Amino acid sequence: MATLFRSVFFWMIVSLFLSAYSVPASAIDLDIDLGLGPTLLSQEEFKGLSEEMGLALSYLPLSPAESLGILGIDIGVEVTAANIREDRSYWTKVTEDPPSQVILPKLHIQKGLPFGFDIGAVYSKVPQSNVSMVGGELKWAFISGNAVWPAVAIRGSYTRLLGVDDLDLETIGADLSISKGLAFVTPYAGIGQVWIRSEEKVGSLDLEKESLSLTKGFIGVKISLLIINFVAQADFSKIPLYSGRINIGF
Repeated sequence: MATLFRSVFFWMIVSLFLSAYSVPASAIDLDIDLGLGPTLLSQEEFKGLSEEMGLALSYLPLSPAESLGILGIDIGVEVTAANIREDRSYWTKVTEDPPSQVILPKLHIQKGLPFGFDIGAVYSKVPQSNVSMVGGELKWAFISGNAVWPAVAIRGSYTRLLGVDDLDLETIGADLSISKGLAFVTPYAGIGQVWIRSEEKVGSLDLEKESLSLTKGFIGVKISLLIINFVAQADFSKIPLYSGRINIGF
């Protein structure tokens, strides 16, 4: 059974990474340019773009509620696939080849601290794009969990868009999660809020800043096999996000 889980998660993550990097740069251009289209973004379109980009770039924990412990550390790679809405007219105004899905490969590290606290950091660079992001988290497992009771944690997080000169976008997140380990499998779930602040820097667009608040739920599972861990997570809000992660944990 452990071998089956390991094989399924390994090939899922490998497939996501291959899909991210196998598309030739000449076949798709995901550079974001708010002044690209022949017609300019409306305020409503800017709001829709900010919602989707904000959710795609928001912090995704990809970890159970339980703390790593003072000596614990997880270092890994992951991929998030963000589906965008079918009615995406605003994407045609900011990029030459609007995608139906944005793939974000990431580097992710989480470190345990005393008293049930964990910290984490993430970096992502979207292939064939000027889009990248950095982010961080602070989590507190105020119920540590045991053989009977689940772990429960609260988390605060922050992410910031990099590389897009004419768009200033950042997110702040807060969530509550619960998890319960069952042998080497730990399912988890949570709900939280994402606050998105977005401001265009083109000047000629003359758009107002967008300050958005969106609710997001998520479910996931972590499979621990010695020092190799596999995580899958799905997030649900205005757009769905699907993520897979492989990491080394101590």
